[in-house]
Amino acid sequence: MQGETVFGMLVAIDNNRSNEREERLTQATASIPSTIFWFLLATLTITVMALGICLPRRNNRGQLITLTVITALLTTTLVIIRDVDRPFGGIINVSPTAITEAERQAARDFVANHPATELPCDAHGDRIA
Repeated sequence: MQGETVFGMLVAIDNNRSNEREERLTQATASIPSTIFWFLLATLTITVMALGICLPRRNNRGQLITLTVITALLTTTLVIIRDVDRPFGGIINVSPTAITEAERQAARDFVANHPATELPCDAHGDRIA
């Protein structure tokens, strides 16, 4: 605390906490708009249909296999992009272990420093009146 007031430290810490919260909210928000995703899906559908129409009617086994593989790869790519863009839901799910641990430590410290007092909020984070 050399040369810095306690109030100045509290303001700096609060500003840092606020900036970090904004960063977490930004990371949790999907960055690919739904319109773009649906456009890509429609483009994939039209492309696959157009390629399917252009296939020869006979002796097309190799072309059908190629079309099926390309369709599967492009569809998988779109699903992965959508899933990675939404990390807190979907197939790839990031659990909130770090914030849960921080919550547990904060509750533990509060109880240790104020043994006769209950926590100021409930399990959902709502203030207890």
